[in-house]
Amino acid sequence: MPAKTFAHKKQQLYLVLSGIFIVNALLAEIIGVKIFSVDKLMGLPGNLTAGVIIWPVVFITTDIINEYFGRAGVLRISFLTVGLILYAFLVILATTELPPAQFWLDVNRTDSQGRPFDIDFAYHSIFRQGLGIIIGSLVAFVIGQVLDASIFQWFRRVAGGRYIWLRATGSTLVSQLVDSVVVLFVAFYVFGNWTLNQVLAVANTNYWYKFAAAILLTPVLYLAHYLIDRYLGQDESEVLQQQAQADVSV
Repeated sequence: MPAKTFAHKKQQLYLVLSGIFIVNALLAEIIGVKIFSVDKLMGLPGNLTAGVIIWPVVFITTDIINEYFGRAGVLRISFLTVGLILYAFLVILATTELPPAQFWLDVNRTDSQGRPFDIDFAYHSIFRQGLGIIIGSLVAFVIGQVLDASIFQWFRRVAGGRYIWLRATGSTLVSQLVDSVVVLFVAFYVFGNWTLNQVLAVANTNYWYKFAAAILLTPVLYLAHYLIDRYLGQDESEVLQQQAQADVSV
């Protein structure tokens, strides 16, 4: 493959993977304010933050980026995502300060069952996350991504580039254990009013969900690997993976 074509495909691949990573990380941060009952949904004990529903997409994308673009590629997009998340929170904060239009309040003054309803208060409650939640989310995100990227490459070196499932699953299980505890501890224990037992209980449920998701998504990792190898070409794919292992690809 001509060098120019390979460079273009490499750029396009990183762009697509980065887009998937950013949009899911941002959505997970925004919707993570909701805690839902696993018991009511699936008859299983525990509660989960809504953000964990799409976090598996984030860490599977992290592993794919690490596979082809190395630790540097993961950290570059991770730090960019932190900046974008901060920007999103600032924009949301600014919108909550805008004075509501009276007709908007009037036409939404009751819910579907005729009960009094304050839509501006609801908007604040849903979108205006506390400073503790924002700090906790970002601290956990950065720590988790640095751990994931580093452990992934460690497993890669130990296994000599074999066993994709080992480096992908192993790095995810370690990094998400830390992430699950840190985000809740900072957001709801340090800055909130949760007890340590509540933090550990929700973190435990979140982690085992992520654990199961990491195992179940292993075939997706292999499918993505296969499709990317076909897109790049086998020889070019091997070159990119070698560069990623040496951490010189981006």
